[in-house]
Amino acid sequence: MNQKQKKLKPIPKLFVLDTNVLFHDPKSLFKFIDNDIYLSIHTLEDLDNNKKGMSETARNAREASRILDNLIRQYSGKLENGIPLKDNSENVLLAGRLFLQGEPIKPNFTSTIPLEKDGNQVIFLVKDLRERHPDRTVVLVTKDVNMRIKAKVLGIDTQDYDNDKVFNSFERLRSGIQVLPPNFKVNHESQLYNSRKDGFIYYNLKNINSRYKYLPNQFLCDETEHTLAFQVHSVSKDNIVLRSIHNYLDPKSSIWGIYAKNKEQNFALNLLMDPNIHLVSLVGAAGTGKTLLTLAAGLAQTLEAKKFSEIIITRNTIPIGEDIGFLPGSEEEKMNPWMGAIEDNLEVLNNTTQASGQWGRAATQDFLFSKVTIKSLNFMRGRTFTNKFLIIDEAQNLSPQQLKTLITRAGQGTKVICLGNTLQIDSPFLTEDSSGLTYVVDKFKDWEGAGHIRLTQGERSELADYAIHNL
Repeated sequence: MNQKQKKLKPIPKLFVLDTNVLFHDPKSLFKFIDNDIYLSIHTLEDLDNNKKGMSETARNAREASRILDNLIRQYSGKLENGIPLKDNSENVLLAGRLFLQGEPIKPNFTSTIPLEKDGNQVIFLVKDLRERHPDRTVVLVTKDVNMRIKAKVLGIDTQDYDNDKVFNSFERLRSGIQVLPPNFKVNHESQLYNSRKDGFIYYNLKNINSRYKYLPNQFLCDETEHTLAFQVHSVSKDNIVLRSIHNYLDPKSSIWGIYAKNKEQNFALNLLMDPNIHLVSLVGAAGTGKTLLTLAAGLAQTLEAKKFSEIIITRNTIPIGEDIGFLPGSEEEKMNPWMGAIEDNLEVLNNTTQASGQWGRAATQDFLFSKVTIKSLNFMRGRTFTNKFLIIDEAQNLSPQQLKTLITRAGQGTKVICLGNTLQIDSPFLTEDSSGLTYVVDKFKDWEGAGHIRLTQGERSELADYAIHNL
């Protein structure tokens, strides 16, 4: 092959990052493979203006500033030539370079979009860069939907920051349940008894069906009657070990007075009560029983079995309507308005009889609350929770980095439960396929210490169930 036949090396793309991308992921500078990155002076100003405070945005702003400072200090050349992108945490040097805006925009065009707004100036900067570098593909990357719309109006290439998206389609989020192949019992009847240990029956099977990928702690059930159900205990290259499950559908096997109303709740309780499972994720719409089942399992293992010293609950404080402003009081008092659902479920679990009277019911309620501690998300960094039952409520509103921060707080003997509904995301920069809850479900799917169930059947009331499916 001669020189002319050799393919020319493609010119790297130039990605202009909006500030909200760095707020979302400070390490986004290193996520564009070998392409170049451009930051406007307004982005640097936004990082400076938002660096103070204890919020996740402030922490990410400080982290992004530290990364930029390290890159600049390690580079001795001229900034206008671009700074090599080296990720020190991974010790990886990328082929792309970082460019910082060093001169003002001098647009020679007119537009109906006002130039004075900072967000619009980033859009005009991208348009200016396209005219300066006609041979390069210049793309604006922002989490702001309206900014992407305005950029499109001006004919500018734009995209969402999707490096942390788990799936291209939310429909791929697994349910935690796999339907058994047809005639499973007949085909594997000779293998359906292997050994008995700790009250479970284990079945050691050769690869059941190569068309399916079986995951640890996944549940297998019959498609028609659902009377045949197993839990995947372990998966290896040549065989799969299944085990029987507890039947929490039977009121006699209730947990803190709560028993499963459907097969999904039955599977969820098996995960919540299993001492060998350290992380459980429950995804489902309102009324499917996520919180009630979790609190029942937590109380049973905290107050009866003494496996945990207390139940800790935290969540992201994003209001549905207008923010009600400053809340006085201690950390727990400030969190109380956000924990109404927890109080409602504790009242259900407080099944003291009427014969005990008002004083008896109040004493039992106080006793339950004494073992339930409410923590603010903003003060979780640096903590270590040992022998705790940690519930992360409304986890769909947390970013992957926030959930990582929370889960890594777990010490020895701690069990973490992530609850959420990925169809009710209130965070402006998260979607169903980039939510931290979806991220955790996917990243822990191959670990034998984690389990996941997606609940679909509403059990709160006929009214609530009808509203879920029709409103």
